[in-house]
Amino acid sequence: MSRSLLCLLLASAVLLCNAAPVEKHGESDVKCPLMVKILDAVKGSPAASVVLKVSRQGTNGEWTQVANGVTDVTGEVHNLISEQDFTAGVYRVEFDTKAYWKAGGSTPFHETADVVFEAHAEGHRHYTLALLLSPYSYTTTAVVTNAHP
Repeated sequence: MSRSLLCLLLASAVLLCNAAPVEKHGESDVKCPLMVKILDAVKGSPAASVVLKVSRQGTNGEWTQVANGVTDVTGEVHNLISEQDFTAGVYRVEFDTKAYWKAGGSTPFHETADVVFEAHAEGHRHYTLALLLSPYSYTTTAVVTNAHP
């Protein structure tokens, strides 16, 4: 992939991350410790109806599903997990990208797009994961903020 295309994809992901319609969700953004935003790079619009699962890694290395959701028409999922349930640890968000692309008539390369990260390593935080999606690639970025500004 050319360097300029990669820069464009990353810039789009950052722009997507900063374009939350906060007035639509009101107070829920303040209380939402984990939210997701997905942009369809082919259409240049939010990716609606993407199914995702959130899992936490146990001390034995096994994954346990702790939440699930589906993106809305804005390509977002809010209130995936409560503050109480979003404890320190390693998390995996698995996006069912194959079903999304197949529903649109495309044949994707990836079965899923997975984002694995450690939460709360530096104290309690809120996480916004942004995913820029195409049938043959994806890129992610995260915005991590203090839980209560």
